[in-house]
Order: sequence, then C-alpha cells, then structure tokens
Amino acid sequence: MPRAALDPLVVGKVIGDVLDMFVPAAELAVHYGGEEIGNGSEVKPSSAAQRPKVQIKGAISPSYYTLVMVDPDAPSPGEPTLREWLHWLVIDIPEGSDATEGKEIMEYMGPKPPAGVHRYVFAVFQQHGLMETVKRKPVERQLFDTRQFARENDLGLPAAALYFKSHK
Repeated sequence: MPRAALDPLVVGKVIGDVLDMFVPAAELAVHYGGEEIGNGSEVKPSSAAQRPKVQIKGAISPSYYTLVMVDPDAPSPGEPTLREWLHWLVIDIPEGSDATEGKEIMEYMGPKPPAGVHRYVFAVFQQHGLMETVKRKPVERQLFDTRQFARENDLGLPAAALYFKSHK
C-alpha cells in the first residue's frame, strides 16, 4: 500500500488524534451493505447500524489481527470529552478472513452522533500470534485509548487504518 494512502488520515486528523504515523503493512476493506467505504466517506448512521464486513489482507500469512473501531469526536467534535468512544473491538482475526472470524471483545455499536460530524476510525494491528484475551480488562466504551491499548497488548503501530464520517 503506498504511503499516499496515509494522506486522508493526516488531513482528517486521524493521525494525531487517534493514531501515530505508521507505514501500511496490510489492506483493509470495509463494506456496509454491499458498498465499500473509503477514507473520508460519508455514511448515514442508518446505513452503518449493522456490523460491516471487514476484510484484512496482509503480506505475511498466516497472521492474526486486532480491529479497533472508535469515535474520537464523542460526544461532539467541539468538545470530545469522551474521546475515544469504542464502537467495536475484535482480536484474533485470521489474515484474509472477515472480522467475524475473530474473537469479539466489544460488541459492534453503529454510529449515533448526537451533534456535528463525527469520524469513525477503523485501526488494524498485526498480532504476534493468538491473543485469546486482552491484557486490559474490563474494556470500556468511553475514554478508550487506542494507542494505550496497542502498547498494553504489544501490538505496535497499526498495519492499516480507514475512517468515515457520519452525522445525525
């Protein structure tokens, strides 16, 4: 994946607010319904109410991945006092398969932005083998910290990331 794929993440302030700069090492595809979303796409909350189909293709096989989905703009972009709000957490996703093949730690919650335009970030981390559980328990939805979670679980920098925007 070319480094230019990071540009929308920088412009959308995903790099900085949620993630550190990284070199993409996997491909991430997210589909709501039959539609693939791209970085910065606008998605209606009703279109994203159901869990998406998420596929991760890495260069190293076999490999396992962790998927984190957060809203860094909760409860509002002007005052993100609940940053980051965890919408979904799945570990042990086999390379090349859908996220539903992994172990769901936090059940999927679709976007419900109360005010303003919110960003919803999917970050994928390559694991060093099966995790089976996470080191930080309990995992809470509010005030989740993707960077801290990655550090605590020895995940390092993301292998891929994607975000979309949604508003009421």
